[in-house]
Amino acid sequence: MRNLPNYMTVGRLLSLPILVAMMLINTEWAAWTALGIYTLGCLTDWMDGYIARKYKLESAFGKFLDPVADKIFIATVLVTLIANDNLPLWGSIPVIIILSREFLVSGLREFFGPKNIQFPVSYLAKWKTTAQMFSLGFLIMGDWGEKVFPPNWEMGYGLLTIATILTMMTGWTYMKEGLKHLD
Repeated sequence: MRNLPNYMTVGRLLSLPILVAMMLINTEWAAWTALGIYTLGCLTDWMDGYIARKYKLESAFGKFLDPVADKIFIATVLVTLIANDNLPLWGSIPVIIILSREFLVSGLREFFGPKNIQFPVSYLAKWKTTAQMFSLGFLIMGDWGEKVFPPNWEMGYGLLTIATILTMMTGWTYMKEGLKHLD
């Protein structure tokens, strides 16, 4: 448990209350602060895995907590974007699809794990995560981002749409693979 990658993973989770608070304060400084916290969270998501593999610091705790922390981190941001009106009500459709896929894949991994059936992360899933992370950065900034990058909202929602399409594709792929093992 006690190694840098695990500390980064736990730190990502501990940052969530502050991130949510900043996202709910409707001021420019809070939006920039939220973006900074979110960006740091995204960087530690990548760095903790890289450091764990490179320096052989992988642990059972890290293998369990890292994917859970990633899902909690993204789900929290998605729900907060609806709560603070940075996503309109119809924007909840991609959120529901993304969260549903995450529950589906987690359920598949939990169900098939004891049977020693693995569902490795695909390259398409990595692209999904990348599109999702960038989209949420734009959407966290909301109207405040329009000052710096005028198509801010359109870019954020466009990338969220791409992430949602990739989410459906990867979710279907995982589901098909799971169904093969049920027969």
